[in-house]
Amino acid sequence: MNLHSAASGTEGRDGYLVGRPKAWFAFAMTFALMLFDYIDRQVIVSLFPHMKAAWGLSDMQLGGLVSIISIVVAVGGLPVALLADRCSRVKSIFVMATVWSLATISCMFTRNYSQLFLARALVGAGETGYGSVGGALIASLFPKRLRATLLGAFLAAASIGSVLGVVLGGVIAAHWGWQAAFGVVGIPGLVLAFLYLLVPDYKTVALAPRMDQAKQSVTGFARQIATTLSGSPAVWWTCLGAAFQLIVVSTIWSWLPSYFHRYHGVAADKAAMQAAVIVLCGAAGSFIWGVAADAVAVRRPRNKLVMMATLATATVVVFVAAFGGSMAPNQQFLLIALGGLMMMCSVAPASSVVFNVIHPGVRSTGAAMLSLFQNLFGLAVGPFVGGLVSDAWGLQTALAVMPAFGLLAALCFLRAMRTYESELANFANIRLDVASTAASPVAVSA
Repeated sequence: MNLHSAASGTEGRDGYLVGRPKAWFAFAMTFALMLFDYIDRQVIVSLFPHMKAAWGLSDMQLGGLVSIISIVVAVGGLPVALLADRCSRVKSIFVMATVWSLATISCMFTRNYSQLFLARALVGAGETGYGSVGGALIASLFPKRLRATLLGAFLAAASIGSVLGVVLGGVIAAHWGWQAAFGVVGIPGLVLAFLYLLVPDYKTVALAPRMDQAKQSVTGFARQIATTLSGSPAVWWTCLGAAFQLIVVSTIWSWLPSYFHRYHGVAADKAAMQAAVIVLCGAAGSFIWGVAADAVAVRRPRNKLVMMATLATATVVVFVAAFGGSMAPNQQFLLIALGGLMMMCSVAPASSVVFNVIHPGVRSTGAAMLSLFQNLFGLAVGPFVGGLVSDAWGLQTALAVMPAFGLLAALCFLRAMRTYESELANFANIRLDVASTAASPVAVSA
C-alpha cells in the first residue's frame, strides 16, 4: 500500500486551507483552550505550601500530583489522536475540554491525597491528545510558512496559562482556601468547549488508495500507520530531545514557588507571583523561538535544529550558575528569568519539525507521538524526580542538577539534523481539502 494525497485542487501552494477569518477564529479558540488547559494543570503548584502544611505531604508526593497528568496524557495520547485523525478533530477536542474541566472542578471536593491524585489523573485523561490535535489543526489550516510561528504562539498559551494558574492559585488560596482554586479555574473551560464546536475542520486524508477487490484490513491499517510514524529518524530524535528539554522546563515550573518560599522567606502567594514572572518569560520565549526558527530555516531548514541545540546547552549553563552558587537575590532572579526565556527553545520548533516530516493523514497522531515523549519522558520526570532529589539533598541542589538534561536534548537535536532536510521532500505533494459541505472544497499543499 502506498501513501497518496487527497484530492488535488487549483489554489496556490502554501495558502490558507479556509478563509483567513475562519482560520484565525480556529486559532483563537484553540489558543484559549490551551490557556485553560494549563491553568487547570498548573494551578496546583502554587498550592504546594498549603497542601504540605494541611496534609503533611513530602515533595515526592507533591511532585506526583503534577507528574500523574503527564503520565496519563502520554499513555492515552496516541489512541486519542489517531481517533481524532480518522474521525473529527473538532468533536474530539470538545469532548477532551469537557472532561478535563469537570475533573478540575472535582478536585475541590477531595478530602485526602488519594482522592486528589485520582482527580488529577482524570484531568490528565481529559487533556489527553489536546495539544497534538489542536496543533495539527492549526498546522493544517494555515500556510506552511507560518507554521513554527503559529505553533510557537499556540504553545505559548501553555506558559501563559501556567502563569495565570500559579497566580490565581496563590490569590484564591489566600482568600478562600486552597481547594476553592480548583473550582474557580475549572468553569471557563466548559464554556469554551461548547464554543469550539463552531471551529472549522479539515477532511480526513486517506492513507492508502481505495481497493476494489478487498477492503483494507484492520491489521493492514495499523501496519500502515506504524510504518508512517516509524519511518522518520528526524521525528524520533526530535521527540527524544524535546522530552529531555521539558524535564528542565517542568522542574523549574513546578518547584520555583516552593523555592522562593523556602529559601527567600517569601509568603506563599507572593512566591507564586514571583514564579509566575519566570513562567511568563517562558511564554515569551516560546513565541520568540518559534519566530526565530522560521527565520533561520529560510536559508537552510536544519538551522532550526542547530538553534535548539545551542540554546538548550546555554540554558544549562545559566541555571547551574543561578542555583549552583551564591549571589544577591535580585541577580539570581534576573538569571533565572533569562533561563526561563531560553529553556522554551524547543517547544515550537520541535513541533514544526514533526509536522513538516509526517504524513498529514496522521498529523495529529504524529504530534501525539511527540506528546507521548514530551509528557512521559519529560513533563512527568521533572516534578517527580526533582522532588526525589529535593527530599534527599535539598531543593536548591535539585534545581541546579536537573537542568543538565538539556545537554542530552542538544545531542538529540544534532542527531535529528542529519536526516531532517532529506525527509522534507517525502510529502511535499500531499494535498488537503476543507471539511465542509456548505462551500466548494479548497485544496492546498500540506
